[in-house]
Order: sequence, then C-alpha cells, then structure tokens
Amino acid sequence: MTFRRRTSGLALVAACSLALTACSAGSLGSSDDTGGSGSVSITYLAGNQEQDVKEAQQLIKDFNAKNPDVTVKLESRPGGTEGDNIVKTRLSTGDMSDVFSYNTGSLFQAIAPQKNLVPISDQPYIGDVDENFKKTVTADGQVYGAPAGGFMGGAVLYNIPIYTRLGLKVPKTWAEFMANNAKIKAAGIAPVIQTYGETWTSQLFVLGDFHNVAAAETDFADKYTQNQAKYASSAAAKKGFEHTQQVHDAGYQNTDFASAKLPDGLRMLAQGKGAHYPILTGVVNDMVDTYPAGAKDVGLFALPGDNASTNGLTVWTPNGVYIPNTTTGEKLDAAKKFLAFVASPDGCASLAKAGVPTGPYAIKGCTLPADVPQSIKDMQPYLDKEGGSSLALEFLSPVKGPSLEQITVEVGSGIRKAQDGAARYDEDVKKQAQQLGLAGW
Repeated sequence: MTFRRRTSGLALVAACSLALTACSAGSLGSSDDTGGSGSVSITYLAGNQEQDVKEAQQLIKDFNAKNPDVTVKLESRPGGTEGDNIVKTRLSTGDMSDVFSYNTGSLFQAIAPQKNLVPISDQPYIGDVDENFKKTVTADGQVYGAPAGGFMGGAVLYNIPIYTRLGLKVPKTWAEFMANNAKIKAAGIAPVIQTYGETWTSQLFVLGDFHNVAAAETDFADKYTQNQAKYASSAAAKKGFEHTQQVHDAGYQNTDFASAKLPDGLRMLAQGKGAHYPILTGVVNDMVDTYPAGAKDVGLFALPGDNASTNGLTVWTPNGVYIPNTTTGEKLDAAKKFLAFVASPDGCASLAKAGVPTGPYAIKGCTLPADVPQSIKDMQPYLDKEGGSSLALEFLSPVKGPSLEQITVEVGSGIRKAQDGAARYDEDVKKQAQQLGLAGW
C-alpha cells in the first residue's frame, strides 16, 4: 500500500484503503523546470499526486545542487491500476524512464525485478538501509530499490491529556488496554473511536496487529502464502478479529461508530472526545492541519498483544526508487548517483523540506525534524529497537482479500462473531490467491 497525505485532504485518505497500492489519477506528464544543466541528463518518473511531485522536485533540486554535472528531468504518472499498467508496459517495451519510483512488496515482485531492474546490492549505502525495507525490494538475494520517504505505522493514536488526567500508562498488552478503556468509559469518554462510515478505517485491529502475530508465529506469512495457515485456525492471527469484537461487546466504541467518518474520528481524538483511535499514521498530518493542538496532544502506541516483552509496531514501507536495466552507460552512473542521494541523510532532509514525514526514515543516520507531531516521534523507539517493528503482512505475502474492511465492520458492529469473520476472510483471500497462481491454492 502506498498512502499519501495532503493531496486532497481527508477525501483522499478515505479513498486510500488498506488494500490499495496507490491513490492518484491523472496523466503521464513531464517537467523540465527542476533539473540542472549538467552534461548528463536522466529522467525520473514519480507519481503525479501533489505531494509526490513536490517531493520529487525537491529531491531533484537538492541533488542538482550537489551534482551540477547531472540534469534530472521529472516525469509523472497516475497512481492505482492505471499507474501500475504504465510501469509494467514501459518496462516490457524498454521505454521506462532512467529512474522511477514504485511500490515495494508484492507489487515490486510483480514487475519482474530480476528481468527488468538493475540490482544495487553492491552500492555502499545499502548497509544503511533499514532491514525491513530491504526485505520488500529484494528478489533472489539482490536488492533493487532505495527508500524514498518515511515508514507509516498501523497503531493506536491516543489523547495524551486524557491519559494524564486519568493517570493511565501506555499499555503493552491487550489486558492493559482494556483496563484503560474501562477507566476511560467510567470517566464519560468514548474509549475507542471507530469510523465505520469509511469502511477502510475498520481494519486496523487486524492489519495493525501483525507484529504480534509474527512474534507468536514467526513463519505465519510463509505458511499463509502457501495456504498452510489460516486466520480462523491461527490463535495469534485470530486475535485481531477477537479484539475488534471485544471492543464492541464491551460498549467501548463511540455511539456513532456506524456512521462516523475519518474526519469525525480525528476531531474526537484531537478534542478529547475519544481516547483511542486505531488508524494509520498517514492521517496525522491532516489531523494537525485541522486541529493544530493534536501535534502535541496526540501520541501513539503499537497495537497491544498478549506479550508485553514482544510488543512492537506494524509498519508500511515508503516507495522504492529503482533503475531499469535499459539505463546504461553514463546515464546508469548518473542514476546510481541519484539513488545514493535519495538514500542518504541529505536525501531525507530534502524530503523533509517537501512535507512532514509519515514516520521515521528507512535510512540510518536520518533523523526526524524536531517539530514533527508527537505521534510521529513516538514511532521512532519502535524502529530503533531490534525486533521492535515488523512489516505489514501485505509486504510479506501477496495474499490479501478485497472484503476485509466489510468483514471487520460486521465484526465490530456485532453483526458477525470474530471466529466467523476470520473464517469468512480466509474464504475471501482464496480467489485472489488462485488468480495469482500461487502453489497450494
């Protein structure tokens, strides 16, 4: 999933469900006003959303300042399925730009990296790239992509003043989380904000819990891909559905959970009308835009599981930047220079000029700007701790069904029990796995 903020505000957030891979529309275009006048000219293809373009232009500007011998010209493409098709077509016809930005994980694997891309495993900066990110841009032992941007967390955003007033501690287990909820409800505040008026927001108790699943069943992703593990029969994986049901059954949701939408949830959280909101950190900047106090009043913690000692954050990666194997000669040398810049502290600083990051960067030595919202700062310790974070399942397995958000709405609304919801989702993913031709399905 690629999630972008600040493009069309919260309306875009609504469109970017957890199942999506990109969320823009438009047409392929180019701009030559951001490059320099160097002796070597290369093209860089990026998404055409406002923030994508802004970041790409800033990277090019700052790269050219340090590399006046190279001119980088920006091209843009739409997102979503249209953009996927453009990337695949241009790679297959040998017409790809000299450098391009694209998804990681299963969509990266779908563009046949061994056939179409230049490996960068031998580049000196690869040792500084976050291991979680490298897993999502590696094929047959070779690394192909450099990270452009920050991680995004699937976590619980919480209202800090409520915690302070009630003397609560950040929970590391589900039992502690539910105990906090009981105290918050007793104080007359909605413990858990849910916004099923936008169904994609209903999935976080399941998808954001994957770090806990992986900690309990380290081979779950591989077995899941091979149809040897199921949500309904895995004690760890089923927890996400059970937690969704437990919050509903305990009466811990806001009373308008069925109709409330994302902007309602962010308002409740920022204004202290609700205490917890399980959601993606990609929404933080939109919240702060509308409710500036949310920058300091809203914090973050990982989805609590059964074991406090293994509690950690589930993360979604930034896009990768790749070089197609049609880039050769002096253009290849220039393209490698550009990737080295992107994957450097200077590159991170350049991206930070273009917008507030959605989370910590995937490059050692990169630091978050001091003025990022508290909830983004709260992600950093999880990334810094060995074993403190895990990739979301969609980066480890291509198996993902289209109906999870409807199923989690049903479970969270008391329409369907957790066990039934998990079994229904197992059926939901079967068709996609078969379409992908995965062995064992």
